[in-house]
Amino acid sequence: MNGWILKTWTENKALLLLLALMFTFRSACADWNAVPTGSMKPTIIEGDRILVNKLVYDARVPFTNISLWKLSDPARGDIIVFESKASGNRLVKRVIGIPGDTIGLRDNQLIINGKHLDYKIVASVNLTVDKLENLLGVEHLIRIDKRSSPLSDFQSVDVPADHYLVLGDNRDNSADFRVIGFVPRQEIIGRSRSVVLSLNYDNFYIPRINRFFMRLDRPQNL
Repeated sequence: MNGWILKTWTENKALLLLLALMFTFRSACADWNAVPTGSMKPTIIEGDRILVNKLVYDARVPFTNISLWKLSDPARGDIIVFESKASGNRLVKRVIGIPGDTIGLRDNQLIINGKHLDYKIVASVNLTVDKLENLLGVEHLIRIDKRSSPLSDFQSVDVPADHYLVLGDNRDNSADFRVIGFVPRQEIIGRSRSVVLSLNYDNFYIPRINRFFMRLDRPQNL
């Protein structure tokens, strides 16, 4: 057995070292994340593979969530990827409230620290309307269901220390703060600002070339 291992290492050490470095890089530095649901529409759609910067907030021990150094904190408007213990899934949402903020939602209009956000309608179809939301200086698109929704309101809450309030851009179809509560800082894996590639799940996984390397930190189709 030991002889087989030694022979395998001798004959394939370059490949094995390359694979080890690749997996270490993906674990600690950057990776991509598949998006299977529409909770971030219209910004991110089903079939997008988004690039996740894992070094933007923390330098971690590879293959763990142990932080060696905190490099920065998530900012309001960031699209974050996190391992949600409350849902048991890896989720992608937008940071709406940072520690110390007071956040409320009235008829799908946010109130942050007493300020009502500005909205502009950019598109409307039978059941949904897309709006440009000005998140205190960060503009991005959101999607609202024209039908009544129990998710369109919540009472003002204070965001506790080391926690974040996140929402999906598809406001009436997202399991976010209104379902899982605040996100602890240690659950956050990284930030995404671009799509790597996109496959159309409803059309034989044909690549959506127009979404390759698309930026997520600026509104599209305006």
